Amino acid sequence: MSSENAIGRSIELDTKRSRLWRRKGADLLFAAAALAAMLAALIVLLALLGQLLFDGAGRLTWQFVTSFPSRFPEQAGIISAWMGTLLVMFLTALTAVPLGLGAAIYLEEYAPSNRLTDVIEINIANLAGVPSIVYGLMALGLLVYEFRLGQSFLTAGLTLAMLILPMVIIASREAIRAVPPQIREAAYALGATKWQTVKDHVLPYSMGGILTGLILALSRAVGETAPLITVGALSFIAFLPHPPIQSDPPFISFQWLFDPFTVMPIQMFNWVSRPQEAFHVNAAAAGLVLLGMTLLMNAAAIVIRNRFRKRVHW
Repeated sequence: MSSENAIGRSIELDTKRSRLWRRKGADLLFAAAALAAMLAALIVLLALLGQLLFDGAGRLTWQFVTSFPSRFPEQAGIISAWMGTLLVMFLTALTAVPLGLGAAIYLEEYAPSNRLTDVIEINIANLAGVPSIVYGLMALGLLVYEFRLGQSFLTAGLTLAMLILPMVIIASREAIRAVPPQIREAAYALGATKWQTVKDHVLPYSMGGILTGLILALSRAVGETAPLITVGALSFIAFLPHPPIQSDPPFISFQWLFDPFTVMPIQMFNWVSRPQEAFHVNAAAAGLVLLGMTLLMNAAAIVIRNRFRKRVHW
């Protein structure tokens, strides 16, 4: 009887070892597939960056960065395009951040759990997947034709704000939801109101995730082309917008909001569509500048996330 039990235990032990080896093999296979996927993405990025450097590095001069577009490729520059990109991104952030963060706080902390809230959440998730050209067509009909804002910086900023607003809401909600409920319960136990709990505890602990989501959403907006073409971005602008600060009263001017605009992707698209090879070199150099701006924004997101993570202790 004892020998039969020993044989049974031996068979059971061999079965467990076999299952363990199969699981370890599956883990190694998954790790190898994940590593291959990461290397493939990295190789594509390096190949793209190498091609842009090979084509456009020689054109990256101070004169190229500070010159206006020209019909002569050796005299053409990107100052109006990158200035337009910065101003459009400023308006996009100014619109999308308060609206998106406010909506996320309401939906996560204040909204009751009912059918209306479910419908709103489903629509926000669906809007995050809508193609960007649809936002451009909507902005063309609503902002340009209905509200008569014209083909201006203001229209471009509001269009991109509508585009990234669902992503801002979703990222902010995920960051707020990650705060443990014990933090809120402890604040309520000490007599704090809901707003005091959100302001003093929830938002500080979730700010790292919120800022990371915001910057990544803006990084996507900085490369968008289709909605801006739809609302009337120009490919050739040889002047800068009106300055926001003037020497005469009332000293602050909003006229620049209604100036015509162009951005880096539009300028690149214009140069690539031309037959002259020298304009293609200019497009590669502009691509390097745009890629540098995007990488800087992503690096800022990583630094901000790490800095806020160090402050979280629970």
